[in-house]
Amino acid sequence: MGKIAVIMGSQSDLETVQAGIDILKEFKTDFEVKVLSAHRTPKELAHYVETASRKGAKVFIAAAGGAAALAGVIASHTTLPVIGIPVETKSLKGLDSLLSTVQMPAGIPLACMAIGRAGAKNAALFALEILAITDKKIEKKLKDYKRQMRRKIKKIKLKV
Repeated sequence: MGKIAVIMGSQSDLETVQAGIDILKEFKTDFEVKVLSAHRTPKELAHYVETASRKGAKVFIAAAGGAAALAGVIASHTTLPVIGIPVETKSLKGLDSLLSTVQMPAGIPLACMAIGRAGAKNAALFALEILAITDKKIEKKLKDYKRQMRRKIKKIKLKV
């Protein structure tokens, strides 16, 4: 198991989560990706989460749409940080996912990113920032990443 455990409620969520996976690959981070549903595989999900710490996981990223209970269920089974990605849905454009992810009861904290691909990217970066607290290599890579973003923006020349 990797230091970052990425869990999707459905295989169809991969389209959204791929943006975050690409960041983790770019950083050459140790991670694992699984499909486990809060509703369809609750026992398997609980077992995976409850044993993850012993296997080296440090942070969870959870992506789900609709009822989007996944991040909250994960958070209820661990003391490790959990980062939720609300997946955009056809019916409500992801607002349902966002509200399900962000409205956690007191005592079950989790971080919630933006809806969709931007949220997936930020979830990966946030997980890396958490790991960077104790990993100087990741900290350096994050600083370099932000420097590169700054350079790209500074190079933009608008012709209006």
